Amino acid sequence: MRPGAAEKNMSNGKNEGLWGGRFTGQIDPGFADFNRSFGFDQRLFEADVRASIAHCDGLLGAGVLTPDEASQIKNALNQILERNRNADYFDQVKAEDVHSFVEARLVEMIGDTGGKLHSGRSRNDQVATDLRLWLREQIDRLGASVTSVQTALLDFADANCDAVLPGYTHLQRAQPILLAHWCLAYFEMFARDRERLAETRKHVNVMPLGSAALAGTSFAINRDEVARALGFAAVSQNSLDAVSDRDFGIEFISTASLIMMHLSRLAEDIILYATTEFGFFELGDAVATGSSLMPQKKNPDSMELVRGKAGRIFGHLIGMLTVMKGLPLAYNKDMQEDKEALFDTVDTTRACLEVTATVLRNIRVNEEKARAAATRGFLNATELADYLVRKGLPFREAHETVGRIVTHAINHGFELEGLSLDELKLFSPLIEQDVFESLSLDRTLATKSQIGGTAPERVVAELKQAGKRL
Repeated sequence: MRPGAAEKNMSNGKNEGLWGGRFTGQIDPGFADFNRSFGFDQRLFEADVRASIAHCDGLLGAGVLTPDEASQIKNALNQILERNRNADYFDQVKAEDVHSFVEARLVEMIGDTGGKLHSGRSRNDQVATDLRLWLREQIDRLGASVTSVQTALLDFADANCDAVLPGYTHLQRAQPILLAHWCLAYFEMFARDRERLAETRKHVNVMPLGSAALAGTSFAINRDEVARALGFAAVSQNSLDAVSDRDFGIEFISTASLIMMHLSRLAEDIILYATTEFGFFELGDAVATGSSLMPQKKNPDSMELVRGKAGRIFGHLIGMLTVMKGLPLAYNKDMQEDKEALFDTVDTTRACLEVTATVLRNIRVNEEKARAAATRGFLNATELADYLVRKGLPFREAHETVGRIVTHAINHGFELEGLSLDELKLFSPLIEQDVFESLSLDRTLATKSQIGGTAPERVVAELKQAGKRL
């Protein structure tokens, strides 16, 4: 093919370019636009060039290319990679996809020699390789963003180390906890997310290149050497599976869905705690908005958007599963639908992580109001039951006894510690003067001193350990 021919073929509407020999008529322009993926898969440009350079070396080792031809191709590919810096570079040709764009540029620069690069490969294994290269890098970046949120949680905990919150079950006040303990709960969620990202990366880090269209290549390309050049830990073991597999993409979106679920739960807590009804948090001006009508409003839009975008990522997961569920082996054009879902999952998840880290650094805690809430609503009732157990009463009997004491306190408008010793003794002779120490907020917190508990000394130790884990 003469220089410039590939560009001409892909822009004149004919069925030529990478696949024209079988066709004699013109492609319908509407279908050409419908079929084209270059508008979004150009994000794979650098990965495609990198993989092409490695494939070139593989062809050289197999004797398909001469050293001079390989040198011409690699020099041209590096120039193409450099020209990507020009803002309008991708607008110069209306390519079908990123692969045809790179090949057109290559042939344009060095003529027929550029057409030899596609020996032994197909766009099927090419795109699978590009996706894995691109996603591997994005997973590393996303892991850093998760770490940033964990760091922000630890900083928030350290800045409010004495703050106490009511803990909830069923959104009803349950037992008092340290705010730092609440932070550590989300830290653990994101720690699991980082582990899942690392595991997903292992599954992504397998090279399909060399599988060709579906049956493998007939050229003696050393796939292990190509894989090492691209930083892959292994090569795919079955060519049919390699070109038709998108498990790695689905697994990544699944992992991102869990990240988004955790971000959404954190967002919901922050939104609730920032309401007037709770009043524990106030979002800083940097991460809140106002109302166009009501001048008193301060809206947690940052966290509401994070909460909302979680559904968007869940949708991508269901969409990808649905695309893949009925596909026969091997590659099918349906699989072009993977890219926009993957790209948006990466972009949206990273943006939500970054915004969440910013929000955590822009929250003021109303410690007085939070502490008051932690001492109202009989949050020390379990502590009274445990007190009776330590006095020898079976827990079930202690539970029922405290339930009756709570009812008595409600009827008389007191908290448990507001009842007199004589009143308490009416329900159990085991109760002595030392009960009031047990019912105090400090004691209620301090007794939860086992691993994972909310006792201050335990939380301090867990914060230090969490910092080391990062």
